[in-house]
Amino acid sequence: MPPPRILAFALALLLGALASRAAPLFNPRDFGAVGDGKTKDTEAIQRAIDAASKAAGTVILDHGVFLSGTLLLKSGVTLRIEKNATLLGSPEHADYRKNRWMALIEAKDQHNIAITGSGVIDGQGEALAADVLRLVNEKKIADPLASNRPAEPNRPQLIEIVNCADVSVQGVTLKNSSCWVQTYIRCERLTLDHVTVRSTSYWNNDGLDIVDCHHATVTHCDIDSADDGICLKSGDSKQGGCEDILVEDCAIRSSASAFKFGTSSRGGFRRITARRLRIHDTFRAAIALESVDGAAIDGVEISDVRATNTGGAIFIRLGHRNKDGEPGSIRNVRISDVTVDVPATAPDANYPHPGPPVRAPHNLFPSSITGLPGHPIGNISLKNITITFAGGGSRDVAEVPLDRLAGIPEQADRYPEFSMFGELPAWGLYVRHAQDVTMENVVLRATNHDFRSAMVFDDVQAVALHSVHIEGVGDNPIIATKDVHGITVLKTEAPAGARELVSDVTPHPSTPLK
Repeated sequence: MPPPRILAFALALLLGALASRAAPLFNPRDFGAVGDGKTKDTEAIQRAIDAASKAAGTVILDHGVFLSGTLLLKSGVTLRIEKNATLLGSPEHADYRKNRWMALIEAKDQHNIAITGSGVIDGQGEALAADVLRLVNEKKIADPLASNRPAEPNRPQLIEIVNCADVSVQGVTLKNSSCWVQTYIRCERLTLDHVTVRSTSYWNNDGLDIVDCHHATVTHCDIDSADDGICLKSGDSKQGGCEDILVEDCAIRSSASAFKFGTSSRGGFRRITARRLRIHDTFRAAIALESVDGAAIDGVEISDVRATNTGGAIFIRLGHRNKDGEPGSIRNVRISDVTVDVPATAPDANYPHPGPPVRAPHNLFPSSITGLPGHPIGNISLKNITITFAGGGSRDVAEVPLDRLAGIPEQADRYPEFSMFGELPAWGLYVRHAQDVTMENVVLRATNHDFRSAMVFDDVQAVALHSVHIEGVGDNPIIATKDVHGITVLKTEAPAGARELVSDVTPHPSTPLK
């Protein structure tokens, strides 16, 4: 082994060589930027980006508030926002250009781009949305909604990256978008790390949307959004959907669902992994997996999730909005090591714009796994799951009798959300049109009396319950089954006070319905 002095000398030479090849720096002030939060610095920052793109350089925003409209990020450029700097979105709609939608920072068909630093990108969402609404009311902008919440394409996002490769966003804080906060569409090799989102100032503030991307990692992000938290989508069946996505070590607060994919689901979702998620104050489901536009969901691993003050635990849904094609499919989903607390009160009560209320009377919604007739969801595993519900279900509020399970609407073409079926007959878990459902070491706990069954299985093939522990006895059977073929129950006992654990409520021709 060479002597230490030789090693030190070699290391110094290496560091010197790396330093000599360091990316050149470009300061927008050298191109005319002021950074006083009042003067529009759009053109100066863009000139710095254009110059940096010729030298694979870094544009630095330092010491100031840089007011800007749309900026176009280009190949080879890193936009670094220092801790003492803010990129402030213009509150005027006219300062944004439209690509697909509008955004403060845009990139299309670029590669090797990055947004880094520990500074802030602030979209001034409420003021910007007010300007959009003014233009809509003055009929200067055509808007399909023409309401107090203009359509998303008319409200700029903070970041939209389309058809790009080798994209990195690290360290920055994203605040106050007038629409979705950040959207990445058809990107290859996407990395988001230590990104903070604080965007509850207006409607439709998805914290993070990943659409038809391949090889993406989302790590150590902290998201507080007035819509879905981390949302995977597929809008183009020809792009292969989302594949090889990793989400881990993230905190999520959402006035919709926390970790979700499939609201737009035309392609597919394959090899998706999420682990070590901390979720709180979330209006809908902590975990929502949906295919409603023809997508195939296959190979999902979700583990180590802790969710408190959340409207629902798990929502898995196969729907059929794509009338011109066949329904998609959901298979091979593993969810493990999950703890969820579902309260009686609205989890998003403190949001400026809470989630839309469910108008029909209802009791608390259970977790649900629902396919379609002839298109069952398959090979679903729930392991080491503890869900604590406030319970309190009352017939005076709403009731679905167990001899009327066939009356629960299919809602095949409806927008997927945990309340879409209305009142459900279970307080813990409702499963319909599924096969090969395994539950191992699962605890369902109702802290207040609920008349409903803990679990209901309807049109399910092959159910395996192993070490399932239920705390809470209602008036209905603990586990009700209808048209279930092949149910195995091991190391699972009826709770104290229950007459039986599993009751078949399938109607028979000789037994007329009441």
